Amino acid sequence: MDVAEPLMVRTELRPGDIGWIVHRHGVLYGVEYGFDHTFEADVAATLAEVVRSPSPGRPIWIAERHDRIIGCIAIAPASPLTAQLRWFLVEPDMRGRGLGRRLLWEALAFCRECGYQAVVLRTGSALTAAIHLYQSAGFRKVEEKSDRHWGVDVVVQKYELIFERATTPATASRD
Repeated sequence: MDVAEPLMVRTELRPGDIGWIVHRHGVLYGVEYGFDHTFEADVAATLAEVVRSPSPGRPIWIAERHDRIIGCIAIAPASPLTAQLRWFLVEPDMRGRGLGRRLLWEALAFCRECGYQAVVLRTGSALTAAIHLYQSAGFRKVEEKSDRHWGVDVVVQKYELIFERATTPATASRD
């Protein structure tokens, strides 16, 4: 199966979407990385903040195939000029098919269109496939810290992508 088959990516939230994001993060991170229930609670709390303050600058993309949610990604402002990538998840049976790349590129295109100068994200060092995808999109690791979170020892990494400023005729003539 290819992601070109009936696949819809939407930004309009529907009843059940928020619960799905929280639930799937809790289940998948529990199974794949040993995280406990406090991770799910953290996802629920931070996601609730964004959902309760809806704005065009805080989109959540939901990927569906045959009326089944198969992935998500979100952008939230970290500062007026910096966006934060949040809640990026692709169902295990859909991984390796280009869906994660598609969601990431849509989120980054949105950030560029909104005029953000940078995008940041935090992830665990164990999420090697996601880190590879982030690095292929131009993200660079800027911070790393070992700590105990969600019932396990984790190495939390911060990645940053700085958008190159477009050269305009005015700036080009000064060079």
